[in-house]
Amino acid sequence: MDIRIRLGRNVRALREAKGWSQEDYADRAGIHRTYVSDIERGRRNPTITVVEKLAEPLGVTAGALLDGD
Repeated sequence: MDIRIRLGRNVRALREAKGWSQEDYADRAGIHRTYVSDIERGRRNPTITVVEKLAEPLGVTAGALLDGD
């Protein structure tokens, strides 16, 4: 599976588990909502710095967002 798709699925699953909308999550991560949407759909190739920003509010490591099949 493409790593961008894996990242997007992990971000979405964790965000939804917390009950956050994309807008809520984007505010917490300091990233624009449309960028979060693109990441969740696997349409962006974020830098490792952005992956770290995505992980922090979810309470996981950047590596955890990249784990999977």
